[in-house]
Amino acid sequence: MNTQVNVNHSLTLDTFSQGIKDCIPTLLGYISIGLAFGVIGITSNLSILEIFLLSVIVYAGSAQFIFCGLYVAGAPFSVIIITTFIVNLRHFLMSLTVAPHFTRYSPLRNIGFGTLLTDETFGVAVTKLTKEKHLGGNWMDGLNLTAYITWIASCTLGGIVGKWLPNAESLGLDFALISMFGALLVLNLVDLSKSKLMHYIKLIVLMAIIMYCLLYFLPGHLAVLIATVIVATIGVVTEK
Repeated sequence: MNTQVNVNHSLTLDTFSQGIKDCIPTLLGYISIGLAFGVIGITSNLSILEIFLLSVIVYAGSAQFIFCGLYVAGAPFSVIIITTFIVNLRHFLMSLTVAPHFTRYSPLRNIGFGTLLTDETFGVAVTKLTKEKHLGGNWMDGLNLTAYITWIASCTLGGIVGKWLPNAESLGLDFALISMFGALLVLNLVDLSKSKLMHYIKLIVLMAIIMYCLLYFLPGHLAVLIATVIVATIGVVTEK
């Protein structure tokens, strides 16, 4: 009887509407960073249409900001493409983490899950995995589409009002994403046993040390990628 109740409860938490609800706490980050990108896009001489299309096609905050910086600097498009590809390689790692939970769905639908996966939706998904040990396709669609639509709307709106917001950093919009990641990290740590908590804290410290060392030899985006791969590998090997 209890098993049946738990199954029914899990099904109610895997609905499209529940995915929307679970995405809501992250929307402040999407909105603030999206507005900031729209402002920067305008100051980088992009049109509203170009800002909209970048948000629809690229759909990656870091890559879109990098695009603006390189575009203003007059970098060749080949350099822009390669740089943004390297920066976003972390999405392969994130997709590999959640992919085993969607093997029952078609390849086309899995492409959709992976295409719309972001740092924030990945964080929410990992939090759900930690608590419930499974993910549902309808829930993932609700989570991903809510984030995607919000991001596009925010970037476009930021471009529209860009002339009245010439300095997004003065409003603290650039810190919103960091704050959101901090909150997601705390949510992942609060329910852990003492041994696992200590294990993850050690990995976080190790990540900081490796990053610090790599920054002496590599550009920031490469240092982040390599440090992530190293620490993630160590975490998997040492996980009990």
